Amino acid sequence: MPRSPLALAALATVAVPGLDAFDVRRPAQQSGGVDSAVVIDATGRRWVVRAPQDPAAGAALEAEVALLEALVEQVDAGALPFDVPHPSGFAPLPEGGRAVVHPQLAGRPLRLELLGPGPGLAASVGRAIAALHELPVALVEDAGLPVYDADAYRRRRLAEVDEAARTGRVPSSLLRRWERALEDVAMWRFQPTVVHGDLSAEHVLCRGDAVTGVLGWSEAKVADPADDLAWLLVAAPQEGVDPILEAYTLRRTETSDRHLAARALLAGELALARWLLHGVRSDDAAIVDDAAAMLEELAEHTAEVPDERDAAPVPVGWTVDDAAGVGGESAGASTADGGTEITSDDADTAEATALDETAADEGATDDDARDSGGVGGAGVGGAGVDGAGVDGAGVDGAGVDGATDGAPGATTPADGTDAVGVDADDDDEHAAGDPEDPRAPDARS
Repeated sequence: MPRSPLALAALATVAVPGLDAFDVRRPAQQSGGVDSAVVIDATGRRWVVRAPQDPAAGAALEAEVALLEALVEQVDAGALPFDVPHPSGFAPLPEGGRAVVHPQLAGRPLRLELLGPGPGLAASVGRAIAALHELPVALVEDAGLPVYDADAYRRRRLAEVDEAARTGRVPSSLLRRWERALEDVAMWRFQPTVVHGDLSAEHVLCRGDAVTGVLGWSEAKVADPADDLAWLLVAAPQEGVDPILEAYTLRRTETSDRHLAARALLAGELALARWLLHGVRSDDAAIVDDAAAMLEELAEHTAEVPDERDAAPVPVGWTVDDAAGVGGESAGASTADGGTEITSDDADTAEATALDETAADEGATDDDARDSGGVGGAGVGGAGVDGAGVDGAGVDGAGVDGATDGAPGATTPADGTDAVGVDADDDDEHAAGDPEDPRAPDARS
């Protein structure tokens, strides 16, 4: 049974000596095997408390905490231009394991429609993701989180496509293109990096034109850096994509990845396959039908644009050939000049949150099936492109990362929930939507 907010507040007072709890609020969504709440102390400061519901969730939370402690050191050293949750105290649980408490980060969830040309917010987003990808991979390895080499990751994606094909609900034209892309080994010669694995608008906090914090680290791994860019290439306004990629490229030391954009766009499409698989595994006919409808729409769009050069955004400084290419066909992102889009008009918020100005006292929760990675609005990430839906069996935290029984090159992934940030001057609450829907988490109030 989930713990009550009062029980969580009591744990917070044990974990942080001197914390005088004045009020406690529960987020709109509770999931991922972790109970969470936001405790407001007598001074008005907000604290996030998270407690695992079972041993598996406890192990996942411990791995995330180990990573966060290492990331805090990187923040303090100036290696990251944004803040992360700082674990500040722990409280033992009667059944074993422990609850963790950290101050809630300031800032508001990113609004994709604010990403535009020039050196403003879009460039800050690009630099933030690049800095994350420059972190030492040992941070993830030491935390016991998944580590993949490039070929192992490609094979996991192939397994994902094979499983989706067996449902009989994926159009054959999509299967052919995905398989061609995944069998093109040249496209998958990338240098694995630390990736967040669940980037979405809810997990990127901003103030003004700067990224100030990043939340939701339970899906972190060493894998394909394209995964962290997929949600932006799929859903951000085209005028914002170029400065994101330009700033990203300038900040990275590894600039020879010719197929980064193509893999990111492919990851956006595969998020729909993971959403389908989640529906199948959870025996939810509504999700299966929803995913199948979006896949049919995607198949129609990609058939209309036979050459991905018409659809794929081209990173600044690269050639069209560099960015082109998922199997010789469109990767399915929308473009300003009428290219393909893999979203439906109804695909309104997928990990959706009708967030008010202070960020849900505890935001985007991390589900087994979480990837809200999708297409449309904010796209592929509520798990970035890795969580979307497939509750941990087979192919990632919605797919290639959740419990992947014996998949090559991986360690056990983490899961958990995290709070979104809060703007210090605003006390309105945010209401979180479905963290598993892959369609569009960018409709914000």
